[in-house]
Amino acid sequence: MANYGFRNMTYDMDAIISASSAIKDAINHVGDKYELPNGWLNTDFVRTKSYTPKLIEFSVYYKTFSGVLTVRTVSAEYLIAMKLKSGRRYKNDISDVVGIVSEHNAKGKPLTFAQIDKAVRDLYGSWDGIPAELKNLVTFVLEQPDKPALYERYRGLEKQSKDILLEFEQNHPDVANENNVNAILEKALRKKQSKDEPER
Repeated sequence: MANYGFRNMTYDMDAIISASSAIKDAINHVGDKYELPNGWLNTDFVRTKSYTPKLIEFSVYYKTFSGVLTVRTVSAEYLIAMKLKSGRRYKNDISDVVGIVSEHNAKGKPLTFAQIDKAVRDLYGSWDGIPAELKNLVTFVLEQPDKPALYERYRGLEKQSKDILLEFEQNHPDVANENNVNAILEKALRKKQSKDEPER
């Protein structure tokens, strides 16, 4: 996400680190020096749904620091593929997809479904494991004329979902997990909508 300006900040950076303990010590030193939160360099990323060993193959060289640290980034279509694979409605995954598409449009370099489709297949072999509604979402986002407004809409929905989950977690500690979080959100949103509907 470092290549994009639509998000004011990110709380961590996903990283694949193949290095000695000295590099890990350096990471902790940088975090302490700049008062970054613990885990600012998220090495647990390799245990998430969006991780695949093929990321190395399809990443793009960025820079080498001091001849020892090589940094690579992920180009737009592959980043979108990863966001779709993760597909968290309570994080920035969906709004990030919209934001990336929107910025490329604004720069006169619009992305196509074919590019994103190729990236998904390159990283994950197929669309299996990505919900059909997220595949349809890509087509929808690409066709929308007012992408900045669409970004704000999805960002608002994500914030609402996050607030719902935080409240649920307070009332039911250690119940929500990756397998049931969408069902919890659906139920909570239906309950909220029924409360918000005016009485007839």
